[in-house]
Amino acid sequence: MLADRGKTILVTGVSGFVGAAVARAFAGAGYAVRGLARETSAPANLRDFPGEIVRGDIRDAAAMRAALRGVDGLAHVAADYRLWAANPEEIVRNNREGTRTVMEAALAAGTPRIVYTSSVATLAPDAGRPADEDRPLDEEAAIGAYKRSKVAAERLVEAMVAARGLPAVIVNPSTPIGPRDVKPTPTGRILIEAARGRMPAFVDTGLNLVHVDDVAEGHVAAFERGRAGRRYILGGEDVSLRTMLTDIAGLTGRRPPRLNLPRGPLYPLAWGAELVSRLSGREPFLTRDALKMSRHAMFYSSARAAAELGYRARPYRDAIGDAIAWFRREGMIA
Repeated sequence: MLADRGKTILVTGVSGFVGAAVARAFAGAGYAVRGLARETSAPANLRDFPGEIVRGDIRDAAAMRAALRGVDGLAHVAADYRLWAANPEEIVRNNREGTRTVMEAALAAGTPRIVYTSSVATLAPDAGRPADEDRPLDEEAAIGAYKRSKVAAERLVEAMVAARGLPAVIVNPSTPIGPRDVKPTPTGRILIEAARGRMPAFVDTGLNLVHVDDVAEGHVAAFERGRAGRRYILGGEDVSLRTMLTDIAGLTGRRPPRLNLPRGPLYPLAWGAELVSRLSGREPFLTRDALKMSRHAMFYSSARAAAELGYRARPYRDAIGDAIAWFRREGMIA
């Protein structure tokens, strides 16, 4: 199904990293963009916004009904992207119930086309090779509140597609990096700390890195050509953590890390960091859930998106370079 460009699309979460990129991608493709942001949202990504900003919370049914009035499509990108919280169930509740409220409002409004931003966190790793969309993860097997929340929300969307005809295409970004990571995201924090020379060691793991603008273009492609109820991984390149840190060192004139740490001794450090965070309210850099997740290389294949959507991703080193350059401009890296 090819949507008519020039129509109006609502994008949620436009003050955030991925949401800001998605809004700009739709505007660049010729759509009129309406962006939803909370009153308390950070303003950085709302400056020079390419469309109309409306205020509201995805958990507020009335606000969602108002935001969806008169639109021709929806990209639901907003999410609580934290790998740790003093109350983990808050993350689950925000992502699951927020998604429920948005999708119920879209059904009530008769929104004809939806892209729902899920995550590769909803897919089970495949030992020895990149995982694909045919490996859905059980909620009980998900590590940590964020993964559980995204599994729960994705299953909710799938059920609404099957039972109620929700016209939603599901996209599963891997690990986006690039400009406008204002918070920053957990991966953005790794980039910043590595660029500052504060990560002299690593654990043996890997992840799939993708430029946030490629993820955003993938949303447009999914909106125009994706099949309702079908998942599409929007990824880039599979990279070991050591390689990623070495490339950051090369871009910043730092010495690359050489010490490969075993995970066991790091668990007490993670426990201590979480304890300090409970007192300070600041998210810890190292968590027990992150260590558990690192036991599996998070490698993924975007072959389906390439074949069905025409999706393409640039080399991940370009994404690293753009991210480092943006953090420098913002004064987050000296």
